[in-house]
Amino acid sequence: MDWQELTDLTQGRPFVIERVRLTGTGIAVEGKFEPPQLAQLALEDQVFVAAFVRSHGSIKEMERIFGVSYPTVKSRLKRIAEQLDFVDTNPQPVGADVVERLRRGEISAQEALAELEESR
Repeated sequence: MDWQELTDLTQGRPFVIERVRLTGTGIAVEGKFEPPQLAQLALEDQVFVAAFVRSHGSIKEMERIFGVSYPTVKSRLKRIAEQLDFVDTNPQPVGADVVERLRRGEISAQEALAELEESR
């Protein structure tokens, strides 16, 4: 079964994967696994995201491919983005990182204390 069949079967309802088998091996892992975020999108949204990536993020190209206006592309991207959790690309430093930066002289003791307080 591919993702499209699974998406059609679940009709957008949440689901959990309980068994994963590595192709060509006798290895299987059982447990509860959530599918990747992109796989949890409706099929038409998955196609839209794939087209956006293939077009290198060109909204003009998306307008051409889907025959829609700029505001429609932006609106759809916004709706899809609201369904996805984003990774924090600037996470708060953890204690060991702060101490290491202090040791190297990159930050002052006062700055280190402030960062440690913020991370609580």
